[in-house]
Amino acid sequence: MQNLNVVLVQTPLFWEDKDTNRTYLSDLLLDRLKNQTIDLLILPEMFTTGFSMNPENLAEDMQGETVMWMRKIANDLSCHIGGSVIIQENGKFYNRFIVTNEEGVVSFYDKRHLFRMANEHDTYDPGSKRVVFELFGWKILLQVCYDLRFPVFARNRLKNGNPEYDLVIYTANWPEKRSAVWQTLLHARAIENQAFCVGVNRVGEDANSISYSGDSLAIDPWGNTIYQSQQHALDIAIIELKFSMLDNIREHFPAFKDSDDFFITDKTIKYTEE
Repeated sequence: MQNLNVVLVQTPLFWEDKDTNRTYLSDLLLDRLKNQTIDLLILPEMFTTGFSMNPENLAEDMQGETVMWMRKIANDLSCHIGGSVIIQENGKFYNRFIVTNEEGVVSFYDKRHLFRMANEHDTYDPGSKRVVFELFGWKILLQVCYDLRFPVFARNRLKNGNPEYDLVIYTANWPEKRSAVWQTLLHARAIENQAFCVGVNRVGEDANSISYSGDSLAIDPWGNTIYQSQQHALDIAIIELKFSMLDNIREHFPAFKDSDDFFITDKTIKYTEE
């Protein structure tokens, strides 16, 4: 199995200004990453708007400008690109984590756990399925920000006797004042699921005077930090995830074989693999 080169893009965001965010990110990414070997590039949650509760004026559809922009960046950098976007579909609004390449959308996941302390649960509709998709043989679970607090939803189930996924990715707008929680839970998700864990967060301050320190992380299946971004700074890092490490932990410390079987009683949740 090939190793996976993942780019963590920790960046400030311009409040509710989609055009400026797309232009800024285009210039930044093409300047920093052109001619680099990249498999998957991850942007923060709601990377075109900031964490806005104003979807009526900001939402797009899956053929909108932002998805088209993602396809162009994927083409320019010869990679897959992912991040969450405000999407309107069938009269509902979703905080949707989209992964695309130059040809179109590869996979997407609608945020399941909506952050009630910011009234996200009254503004957006929750997702109804957990999504694991495959990229170059790697099985990847998509999650968004507040999902990090709910370990059952991210639990690495067994499928044909093997872990269901190899890498879990959290795209986020996680405030600085809860940075210790963010870092602790990312490490926990890696350890308990014996999988790589990547968290990509923003920096700067939004229109609600909420500060974001970043603290983007890549963590290996043993719980060791592979990379931690510089706080309060624009930070773009290419991280190589080695599949041999997964083989090693699964052979020599197969705790996953003793995991408890379970099911989620909420009938709206479906488990899917694409």
